[in-house]
Amino acid sequence: MLKAGIVGLPNVGKSTLFNAVTRTRKAEAANYPFCTIDPNVGIVTVPDPRLAVLSKISGSQKLVPTAIEFVDIAGLVKGASEGAGLGNQFLANIRETDAIVQVVRCFENDDIIHELGTVDPIRDIEIINSELILADMAALEKRRSSREKKAKGGDKEARKEVELIDVIMPHLDQGKPALTLEFSDEDKAVVRDFFLLSSKKTIYACNVAEDELAGAIENPDSHPQVAKVRRFAAEHSGSEAVVISARIEEELSEMPPEEALEFLREMGVNDSGVSSLIQAVYHLLGLRTYLTTGVQETRAWTIHEGDKAPAAAGVIHTDFERGFIAAEVVHYDDLVSLGSKNAAKEAGKLRIEGKEYVVKDGDVIEFRFNVSK
Repeated sequence: MLKAGIVGLPNVGKSTLFNAVTRTRKAEAANYPFCTIDPNVGIVTVPDPRLAVLSKISGSQKLVPTAIEFVDIAGLVKGASEGAGLGNQFLANIRETDAIVQVVRCFENDDIIHELGTVDPIRDIEIINSELILADMAALEKRRSSREKKAKGGDKEARKEVELIDVIMPHLDQGKPALTLEFSDEDKAVVRDFFLLSSKKTIYACNVAEDELAGAIENPDSHPQVAKVRRFAAEHSGSEAVVISARIEEELSEMPPEEALEFLREMGVNDSGVSSLIQAVYHLLGLRTYLTTGVQETRAWTIHEGDKAPAAAGVIHTDFERGFIAAEVVHYDDLVSLGSKNAAKEAGKLRIEGKEYVVKDGDVIEFRFNVSK
């Protein structure tokens, strides 16, 4: 299961968000028995309204959403790259994640003092990004020292690494993350082994005050701080910025589901913004969902973008991939508009696909397979 690390400076709402989300959106352990949960790790369900719709069509007894892993990464302060605070632990933990969620404070509250005295989301982002870049530069300097001798001795792999380090270092020295560098597929494979922190895809979670959530979700650019973050994200790394309210999510975590829905309606929103954040992170990680549906259950299955039918079948069981024959496919939109698989078949929307079919997000699939003993 891929991991998204939640990072942020002190008092921006990072821990409030993590603690609330892992209570309100926690995946049932029965569905993910292979996951060992540490206090700072949470398996969170990915919201998908398609499950309930398909369940009604099939008369399913059970709904099973897919999930991703969130990691609460503590220890980020200015100077973390030099070991300040819990810097070394922070850098080790973030290195193990597949993407980063930067929680950025976009609310004023005199009772919650910002570590740096004022609320300035761009400054906060630049501090975090600078620490990641500085850590990368230190790691690359160390790596170059260990490779230069081998490169001079004629080692082709070491020479290639030194060449790429010499390309990356000036870019980082300008304050630009490794993510914004372009490489050939061959070079990407080499750079991947550098485990650069600034090469990780990032999404910004703009944490706003409770009374500002509805307006900021409806029109993000109407909120001055959110608008700044959106511009920065788009211009500097082509990233996305999502509006959330960690405090509202925290309040929801203490309410029964019906009361929580009423609470949100009274605020003029359908969600605290966290559903959009989870979905955005899921797609940021390159993950997609296909669906299966029947009387027993309607379930969402996670695949990687570009996976072909046999690989998608293997997510259910390795036997499905090993003995793959074909996939019976209808897209969710077609199935819902036509009302049943039989109607989809009559309309020519139910297809039989083979091994080369690239599964799309929203495909409703039934696999045909045969495993001889």
